[in-house]
Amino acid sequence: MPRKANKRFSSVKKSGFDTGKYLEAQSSEILNRVKRFDKRLYLEFGGKLCYDFHAARVLPGYEPDTKIKLFRKLSNNMQIIYCVSAKDIQRGKMRGDFGLPYDQQTLKDIRDLKDKGLNVSCVVITIYNGESLADRFKRYLENLGIKVYVFTEIKGYPDDLDLVVSDKGYGSQPYIKIEKPLVVVTGAGGGSGKMFLCLSQMYHDHKRGIKSGFSKFETFPIWNLPIDHPVNIAYEASTADLGDYNMVDPFHEKKYGTTAINYNRDIENFELMKNILERILGNEKIPYNSPTDMGVNKAKIGIINDKVCREAGKQEIIRRHFRYKEEMMLGIESKETVERAKEIMEKLGLKPERRKVVVPARKASEEARKKGKGNKGVFCGAAIELPNGRIVTGKNSPLLHASSAAVLNAIKVLADMPDNIHLIQPNVLQGIDKLKTKTLGMKSESLNLDETLIALSASSLANSKAEKAIGELVELKDCEMHITHIPTNGDMSGLRKIGLNVTSDAILTK
Repeated sequence: MPRKANKRFSSVKKSGFDTGKYLEAQSSEILNRVKRFDKRLYLEFGGKLCYDFHAARVLPGYEPDTKIKLFRKLSNNMQIIYCVSAKDIQRGKMRGDFGLPYDQQTLKDIRDLKDKGLNVSCVVITIYNGESLADRFKRYLENLGIKVYVFTEIKGYPDDLDLVVSDKGYGSQPYIKIEKPLVVVTGAGGGSGKMFLCLSQMYHDHKRGIKSGFSKFETFPIWNLPIDHPVNIAYEASTADLGDYNMVDPFHEKKYGTTAINYNRDIENFELMKNILERILGNEKIPYNSPTDMGVNKAKIGIINDKVCREAGKQEIIRRHFRYKEEMMLGIESKETVERAKEIMEKLGLKPERRKVVVPARKASEEARKKGKGNKGVFCGAAIELPNGRIVTGKNSPLLHASSAAVLNAIKVLADMPDNIHLIQPNVLQGIDKLKTKTLGMKSESLNLDETLIALSASSLANSKAEKAIGELVELKDCEMHITHIPTNGDMSGLRKIGLNVTSDAILTK
């Protein structure tokens, strides 16, 4: 349901992308690709599935659920297969956007698709080699009534082609029943075994006389944008942890004499991919001359304001720099990734302070330090850029975390209330204070954002101003925010619920 515009605070954000125009072109391209084969196309579907926030940030106007809309346009001809790696389940790999491990992300994606009227025909647990947590997840899915297949790890994959493309390789994997001409193969994240599944199915199909095909759907990099376009460089920043980078596709250039952009792994793996397809197809001609040929990306058609998208790409590069620094401080990312992200940022001459909320957040922290405020020796500042461009700050205190203070100050501004208005009732604060410090034995009564939102809701029963302010929370969705210290779990939970784009200076609190 679209949010109502706040007339007093109209947005200064400009659109750079037309989702409707893109959807028409993209759905048409996919259906045309299906026709090139024997009424069966396996489409490896990369990137985030239901909510692509990266695309929405770098292509302003791209709606996060655009892929769902695309699926709906194709639904009469399509079935969905969902892949998740047994290795990722076993090691508890996390998805950064929702903070969920891959098994839980799988369940969320299946539920989200079902809520939109789209059903996943089956889940495939890939690269399996006896992982106990994968076994448990399989049983859980089956208890939910979801069909599950298990694809085992093939020793020597992908280099030993004699084994891989044989009845002991692809042929040893289960054959999934296909009922629609378009088979969307998606997954929890990169390395989920999507391509392996597609090629395995093609092997089985061709054994049965079905001349199926394979294509790739990746929104980024956008093949017909320049290699140094900030939107494409933002893709490099988003995969700095994987070491991916953009390249001019030499196969495409040699065949057609035109420049096309792809990423290194697709280009590096193309000869191998050709060899596998040659073995699967036998005497049939391989339908692709380059990795770019394999794709169906029509994203450039949706760009209606290149300048807006360029700036959005630059802002995303800065965001990624902050995120990797934070993850390094938390011990989940390497120093090499941080250095790579920094180099990408410097390549475009970008500085962290170009992000408008960074300096105000730091000033708020310094102001708290100078005035002897903060809480227990920690001086944290936060800043939010409102839809109209105004920046509102907050500082931590014995009562509130900085993120809580900033959000409360922001909704007071949006509701046109004076700064000295107290939105949370004193008796509510006292009750939470007593629960946290005396009953639960917690060291600090200061409210994180999750707790603050609950306290605000409780206060709204007796405080009409709190009720009015709650109505403004929706206006903060997609707004930019910066915090000097790494947000706590309770802060991060609240920030995700509101939908703020948050970065931090990666300072740990004690």
